[in-house]
Amino acid sequence: MGDSPSGDLLIEAEEFDDYGGWVLDSQFDMEMGSPYLLAHGSGRPVADARTVVDIAQAGSYSVWVRAKDWVPAHHPGRFELSLGNKRLATEFGANGKDWSWQSAGEIDLDAGPLQVTLHDLTGFDGRCDAIFLSCNGGAPIDGTDPDARAWRRHLRGIPDEPTPEGPFDLVIVGGGVTGSVGALVATRLGLRVAVVQNRPVLGGNASVEIGIGPRGEKGATVAEAIARTPDGDLQVGRLLESEPDATVFLHHQVFDVSMDGDAIESVDAREAISGREIRILGSQFIDCTGTAILGMLAGAPTMFGIEGADEYDESHAPPERLDQHHGHTIFFRTRMADEPVDFPDVPWAIEVAKDFADLGGQAKEPGKDNGDGPVVEAFRPPKDDKFANLTRRLTHFWEYGQWRDPYTEGEHIRDHLLRAVYGTMSNVKTREPDEWANLEFGWVAHVPGQGEFRRYIGDHVLTENDIRNHTKFPDAVVRNSGAFCLHHPIHEDYDFRLKDWTWDERDDEPFDIPFRCLYSAHVSNLMMAGKHISVTHVAGSVCKFMGNGAQHAIATAAAASIATKYGATPRQVHDNHLNELQELVAEVRGAD
Repeated sequence: MGDSPSGDLLIEAEEFDDYGGWVLDSQFDMEMGSPYLLAHGSGRPVADARTVVDIAQAGSYSVWVRAKDWVPAHHPGRFELSLGNKRLATEFGANGKDWSWQSAGEIDLDAGPLQVTLHDLTGFDGRCDAIFLSCNGGAPIDGTDPDARAWRRHLRGIPDEPTPEGPFDLVIVGGGVTGSVGALVATRLGLRVAVVQNRPVLGGNASVEIGIGPRGEKGATVAEAIARTPDGDLQVGRLLESEPDATVFLHHQVFDVSMDGDAIESVDAREAISGREIRILGSQFIDCTGTAILGMLAGAPTMFGIEGADEYDESHAPPERLDQHHGHTIFFRTRMADEPVDFPDVPWAIEVAKDFADLGGQAKEPGKDNGDGPVVEAFRPPKDDKFANLTRRLTHFWEYGQWRDPYTEGEHIRDHLLRAVYGTMSNVKTREPDEWANLEFGWVAHVPGQGEFRRYIGDHVLTENDIRNHTKFPDAVVRNSGAFCLHHPIHEDYDFRLKDWTWDERDDEPFDIPFRCLYSAHVSNLMMAGKHISVTHVAGSVCKFMGNGAQHAIATAAAASIATKYGATPRQVHDNHLNELQELVAEVRGAD
């Protein structure tokens, strides 16, 4: 929180002293401009969020609140604001607008401490970004452009230039299973490592926030990293805490890079709660985000969508190229309470869910997805329909966003899935009220399981045929395993459900990953690990498994060690030190 010499005061919701029942949602900072507080109560109003600010001078203040009406025709996410003992009459999140500053009129305030309180009215995902109090009638600056960012920095007292951190031998951006394993291996190889993760926990799609069980190749190092603590979190965070040469920057969103020719010199990252910006200097960089963010910020060409059959002669490719990708998924759990539980009317959710009444496809607990769920008789498949009974339990059949831009429409994709899940709960309880009177949500994730984004271009693009034919690569460094897993949208009646999926186990044998797929052809000191390596969409459908991504990370961590030893680029490691790289990876893997 900060104020200007004029006495204007910006109160960022993420800096509240007490969130109450609200949750911090920072995942859309790049697309909407800031982290915010989310009243994620699944239909039950959450406890008030509170903070205390200091009013520098008494006077009349204009009050502005930045909020979002996330279903404009219905206003499901409404909340009110109290300043001191005065509860303002304005309902926020009900003005029919996307993210915007909404005026709440004028209020007289005394100098000194002032309690600020957010009152959720619905439990259905009201959202507050910030509150602006102006003593001179000034209006806030909206948006995500540099002027809006600079205005916020000024009012919060944040320097215009990021604070330097490092230098590090290796900077890993992305702290999912892939990035975490890469950091663990690299620091054990003697490198000084920074991990930059935009979530408050490590693990990505496998974290306690989402809870997918990692698939693909594993081994002892990966198994060690993904073992779960009693609260469901991955233990890799504790492992990295014990490594003196590993620095983990949690809740930091990378938003810019500095280049020296075709090499990255540093990355700029913003901390979610404080807004503090840091500049992390490094020699080698590995992108483990799954979004190819470093390449995009560096201006490197990337691949996107589904290649047509004529591009790589792949049997699973469609006849023509599709500007489409795997969508996102919302995870949830239900339970039976001890007594009947009401669920509010949700016409705004029924608009998406329609008559769908099957809550199968639940996340049973962190690491165990694909669970059963309540279903009304009309949606229950015949017992002898094994395929239908299987697919209704698959978590990823809740999927949306395949034709949306995952970089700029992530919040819309998440919200559409929330409406689908809420509407389905309503349908189940309404259509069979006696059977499901006690049914309630145990947990609904507000962070979606991430689907597909852009992919890097390396010195080789791995294809379906490379995998299916077990192509022998002279620069093979690790192995991946698993089936081609292709998601086919959209169900003819419900756009939040997959129509079908392909699970092609081929010969079920592991296949080689060449090092040329693990470094950028365009940024000289940038490697990549995870689902955005240099692969086609079809090949990526198996390489995307988190255990497989961890293998890429092991190889790139070893390559970073050799690059540091010789002052080399990854391509020079490939050209001049390949045998040493393969031996080092085998040594690290041998420990598995």
